[in-house]
Amino acid sequence: MTTTEAAAEVTPETTQPSTDHGHDHGQGHDHAVHGYHKQKDEHLKRLRRIEGQIRGLQRMVDEDVYCIDILTQVSASTKALQSFALQLLEEHLRHCVADAATKGGDEIESKVEEATKAIARMMRT
Repeated sequence: MTTTEAAAEVTPETTQPSTDHGHDHGQGHDHAVHGYHKQKDEHLKRLRRIEGQIRGLQRMVDEDVYCIDILTQVSASTKALQSFALQLLEEHLRHCVADAATKGGDEIESKVEEATKAIARMMRT
C-alpha cells in the first residue's frame, strides 16, 4: 500500500459518530461498547492490511531489498498506523468524551485528560 492509499483509507462510513451512550468507557472495562464498535469490522480489515505491510517489510529485509525501498515501505506503514490512530481518536472523542460531557460532573474532566494524554503520545511518535 502506498502512502497515498494509506491516507485514503478514511471513508465516509468510518467517520460517522456513534450514538451508543450507555456504557462506562474507562480503562479496564473490556466489556463496554466503545466508540469504535460500529466500525469494528472495518478497523480489523485495516489492521490486517497494516499487518500485511509489516510482513512485507520482513520479507524485504529477508530478501536483501535496497534499504531506501524498505524505508519507503516503513513510511507507508507508519502513515497507515497514524491514520488508524486518528480515526480511533476521533471515534473516542465523538463517543466517549461526548457521552461524558452529556453526563457532566468529574467524568468529562477525566475523559478530556485521557484524550489529551493520548494526543500527546501520538505526537511523540
